[in-house]
Amino acid sequence: MISTVEVHGHRGARGLRPENTLPGFAHALELGVDAVELDVGLTSDGAVVLNHDQVLSPGNLADTGPVQPDDPAYPYVGKPIRELTLAQIRTVDAGGAQMPGTGVPTLAEACTLLAPADVDLSVELKTDPTWTDEEVELFTAAVVDVLRSHALTHRARILAFDWRVLAETSRHYPELGRVALLERKTLVPSTRWLAGHSPDDPIAAALAVGATAVSPEHAMTTPGLVDAAHDLALPVIVWTVNDYEDMTRFIKYGVDAIVTDYPDRLQNVLATPQAH
Repeated sequence: MISTVEVHGHRGARGLRPENTLPGFAHALELGVDAVELDVGLTSDGAVVLNHDQVLSPGNLADTGPVQPDDPAYPYVGKPIRELTLAQIRTVDAGGAQMPGTGVPTLAEACTLLAPADVDLSVELKTDPTWTDEEVELFTAAVVDVLRSHALTHRARILAFDWRVLAETSRHYPELGRVALLERKTLVPSTRWLAGHSPDDPIAAALAVGATAVSPEHAMTTPGLVDAAHDLALPVIVWTVNDYEDMTRFIKYGVDAIVTDYPDRLQNVLATPQAH
């Protein structure tokens, strides 16, 4: 267990800059985060791109025009990433009103920006139980190829709610860290999210699937959960924590890292002696 709490910038610095964008990551680096968390999907032509959902969401994305006239797939926002090409996704604006003209980056572009920095990468693969095992394998391999090409596997960890991603990474890419994401809606009886493991003891199940850390949602993170994970030598990375009091509480629980939309707030809390 590490002695100080790490600051993990959620989707870069989501509360301060457009999420999953290069300007957002650059700002997170300026704030001195220990890790940048980001989400990836796979285009129909095999490119790994950044986006929180499997579908391009109108909540943070906007169409600017078709990649070519009369493109039958246009508009692209609202469509699954897996049904769009990289060229089509390149036309989408991810900057919103704050930074219009900001594009959706590829994982390769994010790696180019982050590689020179002293920062880890937390890469969440967006799949669900409807995906076939073959699709999970293909997506995982594509992500790892990008990380390897930028010599970042030693600083990267793979995150997933769909634990088949973790099992696949453990089998074939053991040099990468593997973080089991935990939330109440995936830890239900007969769940299909946990790669066949029981939700009755999610910490033990995470270890069994090959996880090297667990990342529970803040609402289910208790001192008992933290202790149970530490008993199995699994670091705890709690998400997503934006309130000062909650940050202080989780630090006192002994979590190893906090994922936040506001890395500046967490840095301020960590600088306060009574928070420890």
